[in-house]
Amino acid sequence: MQKELEFRGIPFTQLALYLEELGGSKVTESMPIIYKDRDWSATILSEEEISFTSVFKVNSIKILFKAEDEETLNEILKKYRKKTFRAGG
Repeated sequence: MQKELEFRGIPFTQLALYLEELGGSKVTESMPIIYKDRDWSATILSEEEISFTSVFKVNSIKILFKAEDEETLNEILKKYRKKTFRAGG
């Protein structure tokens, strides 16, 4: 099972730290960067800058999550999404 997610406006280093906090160990040093746990893996596929206007730009990072079964995949996605949730003010 696998699912690709895109995150915008969260620094690359923060997204990588979240994977480590959830038990992932960094396997590779260059793109694509792979993190593995006993039950799941996550691959940081790309990072790019998106321009909404000439002044307003944000980063966009795509991460591919994989697990052997749907329950494990859903659990890691739920935990990761909690870490990346940003409430508006």
